[in-house]
Amino acid sequence: MDPELPVVRLCVAGMQAEADGSAHAAYEFFRQAWNAAGDDYEACIAAHYLARHQSSPEETLRWNQECLDRADRVADERVQAFYPSLYLNMGRAYLNMGQPALAHQHFVRAAERVSELPDGQYGDWNRFAIAEGLRDTAAEAPAGGTVAGTAAPLAPVVDTGIRELQSRWCARGDLMALGLTLPAFLGYLGTDEDRLRLRTALHMLHAARRLPQDEQTALGALLGAAALG
Repeated sequence: MDPELPVVRLCVAGMQAEADGSAHAAYEFFRQAWNAAGDDYEACIAAHYLARHQSSPEETLRWNQECLDRADRVADERVQAFYPSLYLNMGRAYLNMGQPALAHQHFVRAAERVSELPDGQYGDWNRFAIAEGLRDTAAEAPAGGTVAGTAAPLAPVVDTGIRELQSRWCARGDLMALGLTLPAFLGYLGTDEDRLRLRTALHMLHAARRLPQDEQTALGALLGAAALG
């Protein structure tokens, strides 16, 4: 985004107000940005921030839909990287309205476009949130379907086993084990690439042989599971 655009400057001021704990001031900056928008691109940016400051799930959904509609009208490289976040926000809005099936559809669309996210913390955060949304709405997936790729989601026994191990590492402050495995686990979207990334992280930890023997054994059993084969 061009930082010199008046709409962008207003949104930056709104984000600073958010950081300062002034939700009302933030809303006013974002409302000014919406009123100042001169085209669909600028309206898309403003609508994204306005959606964060609505008082009802219905209004949150309305502004997220407005943001998505404006991005569709722009339809060029300026909004390409927006789409994973836009679909994620739509999924969250539908989930908050008690419509998990529609939420799942939007989380899947977000996952399908996750490669468009930039590298770094922003991209990681969105990937983690998309994966969380898919897990929360997994019951809504079509029978026999897959999530955003060719590999199946993690089998429940694998998901539970990894969570139990990570809970133990968290309890004793094993930051190395957590730091190696959490990104791959939290960002797991069900693709072959994701499965390889998770298996590689778990295998590296297992090969280091730095865990207590019972955890070493449990981790070995997970690596032998068909879901990670």
